[in-house]
Amino acid sequence: MTRVMATGVFDIIHPGHIHFLKESRKLGDELFVVVARDSTARKNGKEPIFDEGARLMIVSSIKYVDRAFLGHEGNIYETVRDLRPDIITLGFDQRFSEQSIVEGSKQVGVNVKVVRISRYNGEGIISSSQVRSKILAYIGDGT
Repeated sequence: MTRVMATGVFDIIHPGHIHFLKESRKLGDELFVVVARDSTARKNGKEPIFDEGARLMIVSSIKYVDRAFLGHEGNIYETVRDLRPDIITLGFDQRFSEQSIVEGSKQVGVNVKVVRISRYNGEGIISSSQVRSKILAYIGDGT
C-alpha cells in the first residue's frame, strides 16, 4: 500500500489546493495531509485567517483526503517519522528542496520519493494570495 503525504497551510481553500490534493492522491493508495500549525504558518510569514482546528476540519472533509493531521510544531521530520509516507508531494510554489526532504526523511529512518505537483492551470483565482487580494480590493471599493 503506497502512502502519500501532502503538507500545507490550507488557509482559504481554492481550486489550486484541490488540484494539489487530487493529483497527490493519484500517486498512491492513501493520502495523508498534514495541516500546518498556526505557529508554523506564522513562523513562515503567513497569518492564517482560519485557525488550525478549522483548517484541519476543512481539509478532512475533502474527498481526496483519507486522513488529515496537524503537523508537529518545529520539526516537520517528526511528522514524517510518525506517518512513514512512501511519497511526499510538494506544491509547485512550496519553497522546499526535493533533495533536502529526501535527506531529512532519511535522518529519521524514512526513505521517501518526493514529487512536485504541477501548477493548476484553470481559470480564475488559483492561489490564497489572489483570494486575499480580491477580498481586500472588494473591501477597498466599499461595494
